[in-house]
Amino acid sequence: MQAKVLAIANQKGGVGKTTTTLSLGAALARRGEKVLLLDLDPHICASVHMRFYPDEATPTMFELFQAEDGWEDVWKRIITRQEGQICDFGPGSIRLSELEGDLKDRKGKGLILKRALVCLREKYDYVLLDCPPHMGLIMANALVASDLLIIPIQTDFLALHGLMLLFDTVRTLNQALPSPIRYRAFATMYDRRARACTQVLDMLTRKLGTSMFSSVISMDTRFREASAQGKVIYDIDPHSRGAIGYAELAEEVAALWQ
Repeated sequence: MQAKVLAIANQKGGVGKTTTTLSLGAALARRGEKVLLLDLDPHICASVHMRFYPDEATPTMFELFQAEDGWEDVWKRIITRQEGQICDFGPGSIRLSELEGDLKDRKGKGLILKRALVCLREKYDYVLLDCPPHMGLIMANALVASDLLIIPIQTDFLALHGLMLLFDTVRTLNQALPSPIRYRAFATMYDRRARACTQVLDMLTRKLGTSMFSSVISMDTRFREASAQGKVIYDIDPHSRGAIGYAELAEEVAALWQ
């Protein structure tokens, strides 16, 4: 199977985007899949979480976007893995925010990532992209390169605004793409005791229908513990609610191509 590229995105911060990239990636790897995680967010939260720091992690995804060819050699320099981790990783850089200006005159700048990933398609089962929380060159590259857009949605009414912004972006891109961007959403930070959370989840399920995964990620302090230790939730407690939630999501994602 050629690698499936999953873009994890929402145009609102704090919805569990980076947590989803790392946890879903780990859940897929625990199923025996070969997984690559790429940090495309200039905030580099995924990189710091995985113990790659700005002054140490070179080269990074910034260098990939700067290159114009020779992708295979560039990937060899970027992709790495820390001891004890089960996914390969492509560190991000705060310099990713400079690409809008650096590449403003470059032809085909929206297809850089899609073209660069071609040489990795046979090496992995899944490539997960941790996207920035705003529309721009990097987000456009991620969406164009993806086989599936996965949208984590915090079960809070304010989080719905970011969903609307993302759908506006997708509609704009679909006007220029040969086939529409495929997407699925799912609920994060769910507290079944909170009426507001239940109302948002019910509304999302009604509005999105089959475009909504049935998996729900509950609030779980294990996520914070994992982040503090530079680990994923499966390293802390594979039987916790959060770990089980992402394992269920991994099964749903894999089933889309079975």
